[in-house]
Amino acid sequence: MEHTCSHQVVHDLSGRPADKRAGFARWLAAKDCTDCWKAARDADIGSKEQWLAAKRAAEQEKATAWAKQFDMPPLDGPEKTLAWGERSRHQLMTAAHTTLVIEGSWDEANWAELEERARGISRAGWWIDQRDADGSDLVELLDAAGDTDRSTENPFR
Repeated sequence: MEHTCSHQVVHDLSGRPADKRAGFARWLAAKDCTDCWKAARDADIGSKEQWLAAKRAAEQEKATAWAKQFDMPPLDGPEKTLAWGERSRHQLMTAAHTTLVIEGSWDEANWAELEERARGISRAGWWIDQRDADGSDLVELLDAAGDTDRSTENPFR
Protein backbone atom coordinates (compact mmCIF):
# COMPACT_ATOMS: atom_id res chain seq x y z
CA MET A 1 0.00 0.00 0.00
CA GLU A 2 1.27 3.49 -0.79
CA HIS A 3 1.01 6.04 2.00
CA THR A 4 0.74 9.82 1.63
CA CYS A 5 4.48 10.05 2.31
CA SER A 6 5.03 8.00 -0.91
CA HIS A 7 6.44 4.98 0.94
CA GLN A 8 5.21 1.53 0.04
CA VAL A 9 4.42 -0.66 3.05
CA VAL A 10 2.87 -4.13 3.20
CA HIS A 11 0.19 -4.34 5.88
CA ASP A 12 -1.35 -7.58 7.10
CA LEU A 13 -5.08 -6.91 7.41
CA SER A 14 -6.04 -10.55 7.97
CA GLY A 15 -6.69 -9.89 11.64
CA ARG A 16 -9.47 -7.44 10.80
CA PRO A 17 -13.01 -8.49 10.00
CA ALA A 18 -13.55 -8.77 6.25
CA ASP A 19 -16.15 -6.00 6.20
CA LYS A 20 -13.73 -3.54 7.84
CA ARG A 21 -10.57 -4.19 5.82
CA ALA A 22 -11.35 -1.86 2.90
CA GLY A 23 -12.16 1.09 5.17
CA PHE A 24 -9.04 0.51 7.26
CA ALA A 25 -6.92 0.24 4.10
CA ARG A 26 -8.28 3.61 2.88
CA TRP A 27 -7.54 5.14 6.28
CA LEU A 28 -3.97 3.76 6.24
CA ALA A 29 -3.37 5.04 2.70
CA ALA A 30 -4.39 8.54 3.81
CA LYS A 31 -1.69 8.54 6.54
CA ASP A 32 2.09 8.64 6.54
CA CYS A 33 3.86 5.34 7.07
CA THR A 34 4.87 4.46 10.63
CA ASP A 35 8.50 5.57 10.17
CA CYS A 36 7.49 8.98 8.74
CA TRP A 37 4.83 9.43 11.42
CA LYS A 38 7.36 8.72 14.19
CA ALA A 39 9.91 11.10 12.64
CA ALA A 40 7.31 13.89 12.46
CA ARG A 41 6.21 13.19 16.04
CA ASP A 42 9.79 13.30 17.29
CA ALA A 43 10.40 16.57 15.45
CA ASP A 44 7.26 18.03 17.04
CA ILE A 45 8.40 16.92 20.48
CA GLY A 46 11.79 18.55 19.90
CA SER A 47 10.22 21.79 18.72
CA LYS A 48 7.81 21.79 21.67
CA GLU A 49 10.69 21.27 24.07
CA GLN A 50 12.63 24.12 22.45
CA TRP A 51 9.56 26.37 22.55
CA LEU A 52 8.95 25.56 26.22
CA ALA A 53 12.60 26.16 27.12
CA ALA A 54 12.54 29.54 25.37
CA LYS A 55 9.25 30.46 27.07
CA ARG A 56 10.59 29.51 30.50
CA ALA A 57 13.81 31.44 29.88
CA ALA A 58 11.83 34.57 28.98
CA GLU A 59 9.58 34.14 32.04
CA GLN A 60 12.65 33.63 34.22
CA GLU A 61 14.27 36.78 32.87
CA LYS A 62 11.12 38.79 33.69
CA ALA A 63 10.83 37.24 37.16
CA THR A 64 14.48 37.95 37.98
CA ALA A 65 14.25 41.56 36.79
CA TRP A 66 11.01 42.03 38.74
CA ALA A 67 12.51 40.56 41.94
CA LYS A 68 15.49 42.91 41.65
CA GLN A 69 13.32 45.95 40.88
CA PHE A 70 11.02 45.35 43.87
CA ASP A 71 13.73 44.18 46.26
CA MET A 72 12.36 40.66 46.67
CA PRO A 73 14.65 38.35 48.63
CA PRO A 74 16.15 35.23 47.08
CA LEU A 75 14.11 32.11 47.66
CA ASP A 76 15.18 29.09 49.68
CA GLY A 77 14.80 25.46 48.74
CA PRO A 78 16.26 22.75 46.57
CA GLU A 79 18.21 24.14 43.62
CA LYS A 80 15.80 22.69 41.06
CA THR A 81 12.83 24.56 42.60
CA LEU A 82 14.36 28.03 42.90
CA ALA A 83 13.72 29.26 39.35
CA TRP A 84 10.22 27.75 39.32
CA GLY A 85 9.50 29.40 42.67
CA GLU A 86 10.69 32.77 41.36
CA ARG A 87 8.47 32.49 38.30
CA SER A 88 5.51 31.42 40.45
CA ARG A 89 6.05 34.31 42.88
CA HIS A 90 6.30 36.80 40.03
CA GLN A 91 3.14 35.52 38.35
CA LEU A 92 1.08 35.53 41.55
CA MET A 93 2.32 38.93 42.69
CA THR A 94 1.69 40.59 39.33
CA ALA A 95 -1.76 38.97 39.10
CA ALA A 96 -2.55 40.25 42.61
CA HIS A 97 -1.33 43.76 41.75
CA THR A 98 -3.55 43.81 38.67
CA THR A 99 -6.59 42.55 40.60
CA LEU A 100 -6.17 44.57 43.78
CA VAL A 101 -4.57 47.85 42.62
CA ILE A 102 -5.09 48.35 38.90
CA GLU A 103 -8.60 46.90 38.66
CA GLY A 104 -9.49 47.10 42.35
CA SER A 105 -9.68 49.79 45.01
CA TRP A 106 -6.31 49.36 46.72
CA ASP A 107 -3.88 52.24 46.90
CA GLU A 108 -0.10 51.95 46.75
CA ALA A 109 0.20 52.05 50.57
CA ASN A 110 -1.98 48.94 50.93
CA TRP A 111 0.02 47.27 48.18
CA ALA A 112 3.34 48.16 49.81
CA GLU A 113 2.17 46.47 53.01
CA LEU A 114 1.17 43.33 51.12
CA GLU A 115 4.46 43.36 49.24
CA GLU A 116 6.33 43.49 52.54
CA ARG A 117 4.37 40.48 53.82
CA ALA A 118 5.21 38.60 50.62
CA ARG A 119 8.91 39.28 51.19
CA GLY A 120 8.60 37.21 54.36
CA ILE A 121 7.78 34.07 52.37
CA SER A 122 11.14 32.84 51.19
CA ARG A 123 10.38 29.16 50.61
CA ALA A 124 10.24 28.45 46.88
CA GLY A 125 7.91 25.51 47.47
CA TRP A 126 5.28 27.78 49.03
CA TRP A 127 5.16 29.95 45.91
CA ILE A 128 5.07 26.88 43.67
CA ASP A 129 2.16 25.48 45.68
CA GLN A 130 0.23 28.74 45.07
CA ARG A 131 0.99 28.89 41.33
CA ASP A 132 -2.63 28.27 40.31
CA ALA A 133 -4.13 30.68 42.84
CA ASP A 134 -6.06 33.73 41.74
CA GLY A 135 -4.40 37.08 42.42
CA SER A 136 -7.34 38.11 44.58
CA ASP A 137 -6.53 35.23 46.95
CA LEU A 138 -3.02 36.46 47.82
CA VAL A 139 -4.12 38.28 51.00
CA GLU A 140 -5.78 35.14 52.35
CA LEU A 141 -2.84 32.98 51.32
CA LEU A 142 -0.37 35.24 53.10
CA ASP A 143 -2.63 35.27 56.17
CA ALA A 144 -2.64 31.47 56.17
CA ALA A 145 1.14 31.34 55.70
CA GLY A 146 1.61 33.59 58.70
CA ASP A 147 -0.93 31.79 60.88
CA THR A 148 1.13 30.45 63.79
CA ASP A 149 -1.88 29.01 65.59
CA ARG A 150 -2.21 26.10 63.19
CA SER A 151 -0.80 22.82 64.37
CA THR A 152 2.02 21.36 62.32
CA GLU A 153 1.44 17.90 63.74
CA ASN A 154 -0.04 15.14 61.66
CA PRO A 155 -3.83 15.22 62.33
CA PHE A 156 -4.16 11.57 61.35
CA ARG A 157 -2.10 10.16 64.22
